[in-house]
Amino acid sequence: MTLTSSETQPGYLADTHTGLPMPQPPVFDDPAEERRYRKRRLAAALRLFGKYGFGEGISGHISVRDPEHRDLFWVNPFGVSFKLVTVGDLICVNEEGVVVEGRHPVNPSAFVIHAAIHGGRADAEAAAHAHTTHSRALGALGRLLEPLDQESAAFYQDQVLYDDYRGPSIAREQGLDIADKLGSARAVLLRHHGLITVGSTLEAAVHWFFTYDSCAEVQLLAAAAGQTHPMTHEQAVAAQDGFGDAQLAWFSFQLLYDEIVREQPDLLGE
Repeated sequence: MTLTSSETQPGYLADTHTGLPMPQPPVFDDPAEERRYRKRRLAAALRLFGKYGFGEGISGHISVRDPEHRDLFWVNPFGVSFKLVTVGDLICVNEEGVVVEGRHPVNPSAFVIHAAIHGGRADAEAAAHAHTTHSRALGALGRLLEPLDQESAAFYQDQVLYDDYRGPSIAREQGLDIADKLGSARAVLLRHHGLITVGSTLEAAVHWFFTYDSCAEVQLLAAAAGQTHPMTHEQAVAAQDGFGDAQLAWFSFQLLYDEIVREQPDLLGE
C-alpha cells in the first residue's frame, strides 16, 4: 500500500512546528480552572529551582500572568524558600506593587522586574529570574551564549546582555530599563546580577531558564578546556528551528512537573 502525503503522519501532528508527537497546551473555558492550573505549575517551578540549587537567599522569582485579569501576575512571596513554597503561599500582585491576594509581602525586586516585563510584553505570560552560578559567571565575562550545541542554539540571536548595573533592582526605572533592553528576546543576561528568561507560557519560560543555565555551564567548561568551535549561522538557525520551539519547551517542562509533584506532593497544598 502506498501512503499519500496526508497519511504519512497522524493528523494531530500536522500543525506542530517540530513534527514531533507532542500534546498541545490545555485550553480552558473557566478562568478559575486555568488560574489553578497556572498556580500549580508556578509552585512546581519554584520547587524545581530549589531542587536544582538556584536559590540565593531571598533572591530569585518566577511570575505568571493571571489568565483573567491581565494587569495582575502571580509570583513567589518574599522570604519563602524555593524549597518550601506551596500553591497556598503564592501571591497576586497588581501593576502598582500591591498584593491583592495572598498572605505574604512581595519582593521589591520581583515587582519592579516582573511588572515591567509583563506590562511591556503582551506575549510574556511568564518570566523567570535567579542568580545562578553559571549565568553569573558568564555575565562576569560579558559574554552571551555561543551556539556550541543544539540547546544553546535556542538562544541564537534571541538574547541580550544588560550591563547597566545600578545596584539591586528595586527602582521601577531600572525594571523598565531592563524590560526595554530585553525587547522581544527570550533571555536577558544581567551582568553582575543573574539571568531572566520569558515565555509565552510559564512552562516555556522555566524551560528556557534551565536550558540557558546548563548551556552557560557547557560554554564555560569548553572555553576553559580549549578553543571552542561554534556552529555556523546556517547550523545555528537549523538547530534553533527545533530546540527553540515554544511548544517543545512547554512539553519539556511537563517531565519536570511530573517528577517534582511525585517527589514533593506537598507543594500542591492550597
